[in-house]
Amino acid sequence: QVQLVESGGGLVQAGGSLTLSCTASGRTSSISFMAWFRQPPGKEREIVAATSWSGSTTYYADAVKGRFAISRDNAKNTLNLHVNNLQPEDAAVYFCAAKYGGALLKTAAAYNSWGQGTQVAVSS
Repeated sequence: QVQLVESGGGLVQAGGSLTLSCTASGRTSSISFMAWFRQPPGKEREIVAATSWSGSTTYYADAVKGRFAISRDNAKNTLNLHVNNLQPEDAAVYFCAAKYGGALLKTAAAYNSWGQGTQVAVSS
């Protein structure tokens, strides 16, 4: 089993930036893909970005392309999400997720391990 812990959320002004981090522990050798999801209040959880653990494949949701960047540090078992030009619609709880094997998928149900989430709030 893999344990995930997110950090880096907070309150940011519209147009601002921050970096979310996720540290993985446990059976990290099982990880094939990692992703960031977000869940705005009263809405479904949606994928934001994903990457293969090797870095050969990445995915970004259309809403964040050009503003968000996903990166990983395999030596530190860390996944980051660099968030730029934050907008009010980006406010949500952001979750880190890990998938064992298979292909890069965009649905939350396909991911095996989840962090507890970190809150991102945007003031206009």
